[in-house]
Amino acid sequence: MTNSPWINFAGLVMLAIVPYVLAAQGTMLAGRTGLFIVAQEGIMLVGASVGFLGAYHFQNLAAGLGLALLVGGLFGLILAYFTTTLKMDQFVVGLAVFFLGLGLSNLLFKIVIGITLQPPRIPTLKAWSVPFLADIPILGPILFRQNGLVYFSILLSFFLYYVLYYTGTGLALRATGENPKAADSLGVHVTRYRYVTAIFGGMLMALAGAFLPMVYTGTYTDGIVRGRGWLAIALTFFGGWKPHTILLGSFFFAGVEILALRVQVTAIGLPHQFLRMLPYLGTILVMTLAFRGARPPAFLGQNYDRESRTTSS
Repeated sequence: MTNSPWINFAGLVMLAIVPYVLAAQGTMLAGRTGLFIVAQEGIMLVGASVGFLGAYHFQNLAAGLGLALLVGGLFGLILAYFTTTLKMDQFVVGLAVFFLGLGLSNLLFKIVIGITLQPPRIPTLKAWSVPFLADIPILGPILFRQNGLVYFSILLSFFLYYVLYYTGTGLALRATGENPKAADSLGVHVTRYRYVTAIFGGMLMALAGAFLPMVYTGTYTDGIVRGRGWLAIALTFFGGWKPHTILLGSFFFAGVEILALRVQVTAIGLPHQFLRMLPYLGTILVMTLAFRGARPPAFLGQNYDRESRTTSS
């Protein structure tokens, strides 16, 4: 039963949700304070590059993850500074940060490693079986024989749900993205919330990128993210800007991705370009329905000027 193709497929889907969950939760968290980040792809690429280089240089995966978190936080800080302090257009800044990450990720790899025919490799994260639970028929191999980042992404989603809807901090955070003027009048530090969520969101996005070489490939390659950052934005809307529904929606995105890979290795004669298009095609089809019921934070994408108590684009 453990070797059943369906169980193996479900286990791979559980693994594939991680970059979607982490990047989308980071997007959601910043968006809840009104900051709409569109630099996910670039931040994930930098996280993948720095994470790999750190793990390779220090021969330690934890060091690579730590460096990825650090650079992700730095990118989040840049986003917060230019949009919240300097009041620059969020979409323009996001695109600039995306291109910065796109170029920097490849540049760092070439500076440290150089141009090689066979890039170096690092050991990948090993699965950790939860005692007793891993022995449960069917569910055990799927849910409880995964690596630590799978467990972390799921627990993070539940934690964010609790913080957002059951704590005073979460209430203030949501108020910042809905009506910052009212929140500010009640003593909520709007700027501080935007900075904190941007930094933490950037860290999650970089961690999502670092997951790819540390779990999937064992090395860094150009374009390793393969559009997952853009899909994370769609997932955030698909999940209605809520942590629990984002987690549920990630199974659809990951399922389509794994299905496309499975079909690609079978001899059915379909062009691989078409199969690589499936995740985006599925996204378009689902989003035509999801966008109708999705309500983003009311102040999403707008800058708040405390002095004038007005918005600035």
